[in-house]
Amino acid sequence: MNAVKLTSTLTFRLGTLGAVVTDRFSARLAAHDLKPKHVGLLAVLDSGAAASQLDVAKIMNVAPSLVVSLADRLEELGAVRRERDPSDRRRQILTLTAEGRDLLAACARAAAELDAELLEGLDQDGAETLRAALGALARHTGLPAD
Repeated sequence: MNAVKLTSTLTFRLGTLGAVVTDRFSARLAAHDLKPKHVGLLAVLDSGAAASQLDVAKIMNVAPSLVVSLADRLEELGAVRRERDPSDRRRQILTLTAEGRDLLAACARAAAELDAELLEGLDQDGAETLRAALGALARHTGLPAD
């Protein structure tokens, strides 16, 4: 039986590259005093997939208490507004503000710049193949693939 070399597995490569990309993206977000999970919350709100803090926590697969602290910071920045749900006063509804949309756009630009750097070693066909493959993997695991 042939031994599988760990460093040749997709799991290892995607995990390692993911860590590198997360570090680089985090460094770019620091200019906005944000972390990737803040941007994830903004993206969830922008998608319309959820509005209540509890629903956002479920979509992000994080503890509700983390969403509360993320929303606290985003509220301080004027990026989100928090309101009581009129039909259930126990629920907090998060709304993306105009400032939040601007901040999300700035983060998307930072991600696009990082994408361009990551794709420098690939030709156009390779870049399109990578995007398609990652999109297919994302869809297969239930993640957004757009």
